[in-house]
Amino acid sequence: MSIVFLSTLLRAITIVLDLCWFVVIAAVVASWLIAFGVLNMSNPTVRQIIQFLNAVTEPVFRQIRRVIPPIAGLDLSPIFVLLAIGLIQYFCDQLFTYLMFRV
Repeated sequence: MSIVFLSTLLRAITIVLDLCWFVVIAAVVASWLIAFGVLNMSNPTVRQIIQFLNAVTEPVFRQIRRVIPPIAGLDLSPIFVLLAIGLIQYFCDQLFTYLMFRV
């Protein structure tokens, strides 16, 4: 495979992972804002945004909650998702570096 193809592929993966990172952060912040009464769920726009964030993140969070349930009401699943995203990004960077200098 060409190094240009691999570079483009790894860059696309990095962009998708960065987007996932921001979606998880947005879901966490939105849940805090709802819990503290800052966001009004009767607003249709806010409701649609929250539903989108929940639809995207909840399936992943649910899989982690099966293994690690909330502790004293604190849901740790977003932390583990962010750690996983960071590890995948690190692996992709190391793979790219290895492939770049192997040639």
